[in-house]
Amino acid sequence: MELRHLRYFVAVAETGSLTEAAEQRLFTSQPSLSRQIRDLESHVGVPLLSRSVRGVELTAAGKAFLDHARLALMQVDAAVDTARRAAQPERKSFAIGFQTGHEMNWLTPAMQVLHGELHEIEVTVSSDYSPDLAAALARGRLDVAFLRVEPEYDLEYHVVDREPLVVLMPSDHRLTARSCVSPQDLVGEIFIGGANKAAVLQSVTEDYLRRSGIDIKLDHGVDNMAMAMSLVASTRGVALMPEYAKNLLPPSVVSRPLEGEAPTIDIAVGYSKSNTSPVLERFVSRLDELLRLNQRH
Repeated sequence: MELRHLRYFVAVAETGSLTEAAEQRLFTSQPSLSRQIRDLESHVGVPLLSRSVRGVELTAAGKAFLDHARLALMQVDAAVDTARRAAQPERKSFAIGFQTGHEMNWLTPAMQVLHGELHEIEVTVSSDYSPDLAAALARGRLDVAFLRVEPEYDLEYHVVDREPLVVLMPSDHRLTARSCVSPQDLVGEIFIGGANKAAVLQSVTEDYLRRSGIDIKLDHGVDNMAMAMSLVASTRGVALMPEYAKNLLPPSVVSRPLEGEAPTIDIAVGYSKSNTSPVLERFVSRLDELLRLNQRH
């Protein structure tokens, strides 16, 4: 029995037709394929396929044989891939995480900073909530992340931006007539704010409202931007969210800046102090370059 016998059998089983398998999957003639299947059945010792007017169908033995044939082919393909990777020089990996939405602003500059390293490293990119990124950094699953300063995790942070909060509202809300919104304008509105995983946003918002001298009860707490926008549209409420929300807004939701000095949330490059990656060390040493690139981007 040869590997081609298994590949031919699987192709026929999946297409249900000798002709279709021969012409569209295997690029051989139908008589040649039939001979290969007969050879396989002769080797196994039992019929694997039955022929009918509807094409070919698996026998009970064929159904049992199919799963093992697929597994054998998968293992052969995996062995080939492993051998090819082993023959190549090992590439170091570098994992970057972004608080969802911020990759729009920071991914291009980050890759430009790493440009000189790309021939020798494999970069992986992911996005997630800020606390989850911090946890991934602490556990060594990420090398660096663009996130909030999460006080619960003992990480090194370098602030690269301070992002003002803006007001999100339905596109036909009365406050859209304003060029900017005062905190007093929010009184009496259904109010949506950060909660749970958005603890940093929640803290900044509560401090801003307290300093503004207004007492607003949180009607809906959210821990991600998608839920905030959904609730703004469905409840016709308002939300205080970081400015990057403007990159993600659907047509039913708009934003307005806050009047006066708006509260801000720090965006930081974070990493574990115990991470000894030389690529990370070079990346951190180039943060000034990263900031310049971001301003041009």
